[in-house]
Amino acid sequence: MPISPDSRRQHLEWLLELTQIPTASGREHRVTAWIDRWLAERTGLQTRRDDHGNLEVRLARVTPSFAPLYFTAHLDHPAFVVTRLLDPARVELEFRGGVGDDYFTNAPVVAFTADDRRISGTLTGLSDRPQEPLKRYLCQLDPGPTLALGDIARWHLPPAEIAGATAATSGGAGLASPSVSCVYTDACDDLAAAAAALAAMDHLLQLADAGEPIPDVRVLFTRAEEIGFVGAIAACKSAVMPPASRIIALENSRSFADSPIGAGPVVRVGDRVTVFSPSLSAAVAKRCEEIGGPQPLASQKLSEGPSWKWQRKLMAGGACEASVFCAYAYQSTCVCLPLGNYHNMADLEAVQAGTNKSPPRAAREFIAVSDYHALVDLLIACGQRLPEDGGFMSRIEKLWDKHQHVLTE
Repeated sequence: MPISPDSRRQHLEWLLELTQIPTASGREHRVTAWIDRWLAERTGLQTRRDDHGNLEVRLARVTPSFAPLYFTAHLDHPAFVVTRLLDPARVELEFRGGVGDDYFTNAPVVAFTADDRRISGTLTGLSDRPQEPLKRYLCQLDPGPTLALGDIARWHLPPAEIAGATAATSGGAGLASPSVSCVYTDACDDLAAAAAALAAMDHLLQLADAGEPIPDVRVLFTRAEEIGFVGAIAACKSAVMPPASRIIALENSRSFADSPIGAGPVVRVGDRVTVFSPSLSAAVAKRCEEIGGPQPLASQKLSEGPSWKWQRKLMAGGACEASVFCAYAYQSTCVCLPLGNYHNMADLEAVQAGTNKSPPRAAREFIAVSDYHALVDLLIACGQRLPEDGGFMSRIEKLWDKHQHVLTE
């Protein structure tokens, strides 16, 4: 059952809606409320929450299998949480996530009350309170509604849109070419992955309803990843996932010249912490090959090659939940979307090099529309069938059969 154009449009709508929802580590309730509404519109899906608020979604009608396959995505994004009310026009904001210090200087932000009214403000400097374990900033508020402790604030950004790469976002290392259609929005990391997981589960549900045998596929939505994988650690400590589970962690990871936006989702074989489960990474890469053929050469990534593109890279620029799952002895790997303006940091390469010509400023994150759709395709394919490995052992055995004679000459 191919994905219809109407379904593709629906998947994009979910992407745009989810990635604009205010969220922060420990304050993911708006996102989970959206997912709850999405689930309420469907039968055939079962859910449970663990003691730490992580949310599992599974297909009710599956073919029995020895080990479930999990897609995981985290529901938070770097943002502020109100931790002190100084007076009606000033608050203290705790920042939960990783963003360079330069981006906070006189930065405009927008805060959200519990009933979703907005109030704008400007950061005026660090708080006089301790800056550990998380940094705190003072914020001068514009006239508006009154905030409360625990309210969320984030960078003040333009509305989300789908557009071609602009002069400001093309031409740098790992950035899209002007011909690539991109989604510019508040928080791709990791809500774009959450949207892709839901889109894949929706299609797998349709296949199951049509009588296709579907293995035990589940999604685990985790909390508080941006301050140290806290939700994923909690899920492992409480054994939410059976020990034999195979886990594909989904991420949005900073793009580089050899992993460009628009060249397809990345089978991320490792991060700056560790290398992921080789057999599972190989199995996911095998499904990519079955969909779109061998990985394109570097010179083909944004020009020639197949229409369905994918990449396989170490992506050592950061860490992700796959490393946590591997540490707790799960088979785990990662598939990520190449991301522009990682953690909302515009012109990041120049800022890190000290060559930026204007003060660092937050901007919308962006991903390629084609990469997002390809990720949905890949998750559906993995949900339908995922081999035990990528066929490497069979290749080894063939090499042995073919050339073992040279050892006895």
